[in-house]
Amino acid sequence: MSEIFGINPSDAGLGALLTLVILLILTGRLVPRRTHEDALTDRDNWRQAYLESEKARKVEHEQTGELLEMARLGGHILTALPHPGHADEEGVNAGDRMDPTARTRT
Repeated sequence: MSEIFGINPSDAGLGALLTLVILLILTGRLVPRRTHEDALTDRDNWRQAYLESEKARKVEHEQTGELLEMARLGGHILTALPHPGHADEEGVNAGDRMDPTARTRT
């Protein structure tokens, strides 16, 4: 056989295989089965947590919509109320109705 980089391939078989396994372990490409199973379990737990989070977010989104509707209704009610300081039909200042000592204009 011919040599490659000064090494005979038939002589380097076991050493190359051992070196390859060590490199795979050190780079994280070769892991024990238990580590792999733990990683799969963690992935499944994250998926379940994500789904629960999405359900909670949907409920929160619906509640926010309801609260915005109530705020709009409150805003419409407040704008429909008479404003203090503006004259009403009788010519009495609306702010004077709030102050019992105020006198009406004649």
